Amino acid sequence: MRQTAPEIFAYKKYWADKFLPAPVLPMCHEEMDLLGWDSCDIIIVCGDAYVDHPSFGMALVGRLLESQGFRVGIIAQPDWTSIDAFQSLGAPNLFFGVSAGNMDSMVNRYTADRKIRSDDAYTPEGQPGKRPDRSVIVYSQRCREAFPESQIVIGGIEASLRRIAHFDYWSEKVRRSILLDSKADLLVYGNAERQIVEVAHRVARGEKAKTINDLRGTAFSLKATPDGWVELDSSEIDVPVSDFSHPDPYAMTFKKDNCEDKLKSPEQPVMPNLQRFHKKNEAANTVVRLPAYEQVKDDSLLYAHASRVMHAETNPGNARALVQRHGDREVWINPPSIPLTTREMDSVYELPYTRRPHPAYEGKKIPAYEMIRFSVTIQRGCFGGCSFCSITEHEGRIIQNRSEQSILQEVETIRDTVPGFTGIISDLGGPTANMYRIACKSREIEQMCRKPSCVYPEVCSNLNTDHSALIQLYQKARSLPGIKKVLIASGVRYDLAIKSPKYVKELVTHHVGGYLKIAPEHTEQGPLSLMMKPGMGAYDRFKQLFDQYSKAAGKEQYLIPYFIAAHPGTTEEDMMHLAMWLKKNGFRADQVQTFLPSPMALATAMYHSGTNPLRKVRRNGDPIPVAKGLKVRRLQKAFLRYHDPKNWPMLRAALKRMGRADLIGSGKDCLIPSRQPLKTTMGKSRPFLTQHTGLPPGPIKNRKKRYRTTN
Repeated sequence: MRQTAPEIFAYKKYWADKFLPAPVLPMCHEEMDLLGWDSCDIIIVCGDAYVDHPSFGMALVGRLLESQGFRVGIIAQPDWTSIDAFQSLGAPNLFFGVSAGNMDSMVNRYTADRKIRSDDAYTPEGQPGKRPDRSVIVYSQRCREAFPESQIVIGGIEASLRRIAHFDYWSEKVRRSILLDSKADLLVYGNAERQIVEVAHRVARGEKAKTINDLRGTAFSLKATPDGWVELDSSEIDVPVSDFSHPDPYAMTFKKDNCEDKLKSPEQPVMPNLQRFHKKNEAANTVVRLPAYEQVKDDSLLYAHASRVMHAETNPGNARALVQRHGDREVWINPPSIPLTTREMDSVYELPYTRRPHPAYEGKKIPAYEMIRFSVTIQRGCFGGCSFCSITEHEGRIIQNRSEQSILQEVETIRDTVPGFTGIISDLGGPTANMYRIACKSREIEQMCRKPSCVYPEVCSNLNTDHSALIQLYQKARSLPGIKKVLIASGVRYDLAIKSPKYVKELVTHHVGGYLKIAPEHTEQGPLSLMMKPGMGAYDRFKQLFDQYSKAAGKEQYLIPYFIAAHPGTTEEDMMHLAMWLKKNGFRADQVQTFLPSPMALATAMYHSGTNPLRKVRRNGDPIPVAKGLKVRRLQKAFLRYHDPKNWPMLRAALKRMGRADLIGSGKDCLIPSRQPLKTTMGKSRPFLTQHTGLPPGPIKNRKKRYRTTN
């Protein structure tokens, strides 16, 4: 694979560039007629409503392809029960681009308890049921039925996270690569601007999408490994790979300062950092063979092993191709795409978006749009490497940044053109709030490193933690005429933030709207080590700085920590200790999160296999506790809501079973009362009040009736 990539705006434009940019990308033939089009070159089919805003994938990809000279049409949230909606724009001249939308369709529709959600934030008025389960597969099938000769390219987060054999939480089984189940010609994974632009130009020149097999960030199927490739066999556990000099996927050799596995103690497991290849160009013609689908389907340890190997091949600087057998076909996954440069990022976000929903939705609110319409994306990617998160698997761990000038220009565009703007920018961020312009100090080290995280178990000494560029950006943004306040709503990586107290001061003094949400996820070391999250020491330090600078600014502000229940490695005792910490610190969580095993995440491999793929997977390895079944998962969730009387009977039974009946009672060191609240004469319990401030509930005032309660 190439270590460099063509600049995405350097291609010769397609002949249809003679048409002016569309006010909005057309969703019907009438809109095509107004533009003077007789057909579309590319049609994007998507599970979200069409909002012409760069935070919506279909708009970003559509406008990008339009800038290359292609005529792009949109089929948004089609009725999938027939082919009529898929024929509404006619057949595309080049291909259909199919995506489930900004969210995985299964995560979008179902809760962690597998209950159907009552709304869909990416649909007008939040109406649920506007997309099918496993949307990419269904949409691809309908496209093929509508126009059998058309080519289909799938992408987006749903396709990205299902590019290899993956565990499906909703069916509790391992499913095949979505490439095969959708019968698509090509899969592009990640944000995929580079891939989709090159695919479009090559298909326009006459190539078939299914024959494009040399492009980074893509997956395709073929019958056998092509000639000229050296295969590194990692299809079995604890089996030597071969006699040649290629390192096996578990090899550990180190050179550079701190780019090594410093973690030796069993209390803090981590994936090894593998040294770069013995030969400079070894990655270019080496493919790693994963266990076949038929193997991982029936062997959860092999699945965990395959997940571990796959996650070691995510750095664009040294990743090798992967291949996995599915029956009589090979699913081939090329290394990740080269990250966008700042100039490319700027150009992508400066395309002529209207920043509004399509006029077809006039008068209807789209909740996801309402949330982001006054926000600005400043970066992409995350090097945090949390085992339960899919950001790194999709966007990569190399931070891609926009320029300060481009960001400030977008703030002014929002101020001047977006209806309803009141002077408040709701967010300057991305996957995280504070990784802007932060990267490895050495490009050479960055390209050779295979560590899954730059901040766990501690912040790497090779990581530049200077927040000055971000501080300057905040200061300039809030100083623009007409801007009253710039809030930061993206999650703050607090273990990184404490390396820059000046950043915390700037954030707390000027950019917090009363509450700041951060995610320690847990208090106990066992679960934290499997999440690859820092200990509570980093949280305590951040809270100290937060309180200090809030007081200095004369502001009453609150830090709201988020926690997760039922993550692999979490015991009932861990949840009990977390609940006691919450009570001691006066937190009563209104909303809590239960672990949801997303496809391809390392934590999902833990959930499925009961083992830890952060270490070498062995047949006789140490198992980890896994909360499976609704009853067990709901109990762990109940500990997070220890204050809710509805949970008390369940918690009493659990505490007695754990030998901790001493935590039941009315004492200050008790977790829950020994009795339920008395019923009122109206047959109702007293309304339970919660506060988002992290403070205990205050007294009920101005009530006409008094409700009797008991502790």
